[in-house]
Amino acid sequence: MAPSMKELSPWVMFMSADVIVKAVMIGLAFASLMTWTVLIAKSIELSVASGKLRSALKKIAEARSLAEAQMALGAKQGILPSFLAAALREARMSAGLSSDAGIKERAASSFQEIVRAEARRIRIGMGVLATIGSTSPFVGLFGTVWGIMNSFIGISKSQTTNLAVVAPGIAEALLATAIGLVAAIPAVIIYNHFSRVTKSYLELVSRASGAAARLLSRDLDRSHGSVHSRAAE
Repeated sequence: MAPSMKELSPWVMFMSADVIVKAVMIGLAFASLMTWTVLIAKSIELSVASGKLRSALKKIAEARSLAEAQMALGAKQGILPSFLAAALREARMSAGLSSDAGIKERAASSFQEIVRAEARRIRIGMGVLATIGSTSPFVGLFGTVWGIMNSFIGISKSQTTNLAVVAPGIAEALLATAIGLVAAIPAVIIYNHFSRVTKSYLELVSRASGAAARLLSRDLDRSHGSVHSRAAE
C-alpha cells in the first residue's frame, strides 16, 4: 500500500516500493558502498606504493652500479628492486657478448614487461568504478520506469487521479533514479581522480626504469673500460 502524502520519507518510500524497485535500490546502495570501499583501499595502496618508490629512488640516487643500488635497497621487495634484478639478470645472461646495444635492448624489453604488469596491478578496482559510474543511472532509471508503470496500473485499478493517491507511487519510483545518481556521480569523480593519481605513479615507475637502465649502462661501460685497461697492460 502506498504511503500517504504526510508520511513520505525515503525510508517509508523504500518500504512501500515494489519488490523489483526495492531490489534495484538495494543493488545501487551496494554499488555505492563498493565505490567508497575502492576509494579507501586505492588511496592507501597508491599512497604507500608512491611513498616506497620515492624513498627507493632517493636511496639509489648516489649509487654508481647495479650492485651498489641493490645493497642500498637491501632485501626489500618492490618495483625498483625488480628493475635492478632484471638488469643484473640480463647482464649475467649476456656475459661474453660484445653488443652493449643488444644487452640494453633486452633489458629494456624486460623493463617494459615489469611496467605493464605494474600498470595492470595498480589499476585493479578502477574497472569497478567505471562500471558503476556508467551503469548506475540506467539501473536507477529502470527502477523508476518499473515503479511508474506499477503506479499507473494502481491508478487504473482505483479509477482516480487524485494527487494524494498518485504522488506517493511516483515518488517511490523516482527515488530509484535519485539513488542511481547518488551511486554514479561519486564513482565518476573518484574514477577520474584515480586516473590522474595512477598516471603520476606510472610516471614514477618510468623514472625507476630509467634509473635502472642508466646503472646498467654504467656497468657495461665500466666493464669495457676494465678490459681495455688490462689489454693496455
